[in-house]
Amino acid sequence: MAFSIFSTFTPAVRTNLRVLFAAGLCFWAGLAGLLPTLPLFIETLGGSGQQIGIVMASFAVGLLVARPYLSRLADRRGRKVGLIIGLSAIAIAPFGYLLVLLVPHWMVPLGIAGRGVTLDISILALMVIRACHGVSIAAFVVSYSALVLDLAPPANRGELIGYMTLTNPIGMALGPALGGFLYEASGFATAFVVMGLLGLTGLWLVLQLHEPYQPRAAAGSDSTEFWSLLWSERVRTPALVLLLVGLAFGTLSTFVPLYVQERGLSLNVGLIYTASAMASFMARLVVGRASDRHGRGRFITVSLVIYSLAMGLFWLARSAPMFLLAGLVQGFAAGTLIPMMAALMGDRSSPSDRGRTFGLALVGFDVGIALAGPIFGTIADQLSYRGIFGLSGLMTLVGLGIFVTTASKDLTHSLGFALGRGRDVYAIDLPDPPGDRAV
Repeated sequence: MAFSIFSTFTPAVRTNLRVLFAAGLCFWAGLAGLLPTLPLFIETLGGSGQQIGIVMASFAVGLLVARPYLSRLADRRGRKVGLIIGLSAIAIAPFGYLLVLLVPHWMVPLGIAGRGVTLDISILALMVIRACHGVSIAAFVVSYSALVLDLAPPANRGELIGYMTLTNPIGMALGPALGGFLYEASGFATAFVVMGLLGLTGLWLVLQLHEPYQPRAAAGSDSTEFWSLLWSERVRTPALVLLLVGLAFGTLSTFVPLYVQERGLSLNVGLIYTASAMASFMARLVVGRASDRHGRGRFITVSLVIYSLAMGLFWLARSAPMFLLAGLVQGFAAGTLIPMMAALMGDRSSPSDRGRTFGLALVGFDVGIALAGPIFGTIADQLSYRGIFGLSGLMTLVGLGIFVTTASKDLTHSLGFALGRGRDVYAIDLPDPPGDRAV
């Protein structure tokens, strides 16, 4: 029966999980509430498609720069520190965006790659704030996932991570709908202030947490060891697949509001994110528990196929129902892929290096998001927003090919694992799934 795993925990652990879940809701709602409004806010300040892409991608740049240190910090100082840092960024950033309205529109000449570029100082200010905002995910997601994995029995790891990551689709459903509604009713200021207050609420909740993980003083202290782990067989393929998915997700999170506007549709863009979140919610209810029985590989494979289909639907979309359908399909794919990748990295790590291992896999996702904005923003300026969604679909198809052929130690084992016919040879403490045969 769904959620029966929680009855196996002590009252103290159940309380911890409830508080952690509520804090996660505040985090994702506060973060996602800006998705339908921030690109439009940048446009009102005079930003072009390329500049909007650069500002939005600055989030991933800050995330990428902070990820190595914060992933090691989760192992060295404990998970709670990362949760506090992440929610502090969620609370502060929306007020920073509003302060940009007070910045004068001065043009600043810059030299980038040997070329002269002139940017409005308000756009530069937004880039800095957006980069600081990116620290939120670098800190929170790794610490949240590591804490859940610390609490989960190995045989039920996928089930618990599936249930606890429901905070993402619920927050992604409530946040954009709330942000879009507040923007239409009262403007940018009200929408941004409410998102900041959600961050403050989550921060208060996290301060009530008690974590079971006892860090070792030396855990994650070697920066060279941290980056060398990225090239290890257990991390390399998940990171590369997430890089390509990050390109698609970065396109979705940055350009959907502008794409809908380009199509001339009267549609609350927040509803697309809400549709995505609803499908993600349904997927997470099912796939985590199923993956504990049948292995992670087949679910990752299916999710990449569905992700490619979703980006193709966005490319074809010409009406509001089509955009909503594409959002539903993308949400189902993401709701399968992300928990499965988290569970996979949990299988492949020990508590003392869990933050680093999961954090490194997510570096690929970070880079993809960082590249999506400026690269696809430039393409959109030359062609259209429609075309970049077609390119994103090709990226996820490439990711599918990489996973199916390199997920394990050789092609035979990779095909077996990706199709659910073999175990993960890199798993540390996970028992063989019942009914599956080793390749």
